[in-house]
Amino acid sequence: MLGPLTDTIQGVVNFTWPMLIISVVIMVSTRLTYLLKEGQKVVIYKELLMLCFAIYILCLFQVVTFQDDVTWSSNNFIPFREILRYNITSRLFWKNVVGNMIMFLPFGFFISYYLKAEKPLLPLLLTFIASIAVEVVQMLIGRVFDVDDILLNLLGGLIGFFIFHILNRIGNKYPKVFHNEWVLNSGAILALIGLFMLLI
Repeated sequence: MLGPLTDTIQGVVNFTWPMLIISVVIMVSTRLTYLLKEGQKVVIYKELLMLCFAIYILCLFQVVTFQDDVTWSSNNFIPFREILRYNITSRLFWKNVVGNMIMFLPFGFFISYYLKAEKPLLPLLLTFIASIAVEVVQMLIGRVFDVDDILLNLLGGLIGFFIFHILNRIGNKYPKVFHNEWVLNSGAILALIGLFMLLI
């Protein structure tokens, strides 16, 4: 079932790794230079979260502008028309329906984290703006505009909002020692190493 999704993720990584390496080197060196120049403290877990958000945006750009598997389709302005035509067990359902939700899940999570959003309205509004921008640009570059993608992106952003709040509540129940900066930094480094091991 998850094969199409993992194939898509692996395809994005294979296609984007040169851009990601160059972008990460530029972003990290510029950010570290700024922090050191301003005499500000480097908080590793916060910097890694910021870097992950930037990498996510770069990968999102690649996914929505460089796929070439939509030449058979046309613009869709009727809600649920494209969603309902897929068989729930089909490869296309997992790639296009579930994939569009998952694609904006990190967006909802990061926006909720940075805005400290207590209610979903603001993350949903920003997800809507980003999704509209994606669909309009896709239409302008010869791909298609699909209102169902916007609905699925909104659902993904909403799930990201709830995941942020669930993790936040779980984190608040841990002893204070787990909120120490060195623990959070160590956890972020381990998570980064684990993600790197999965991708290579």
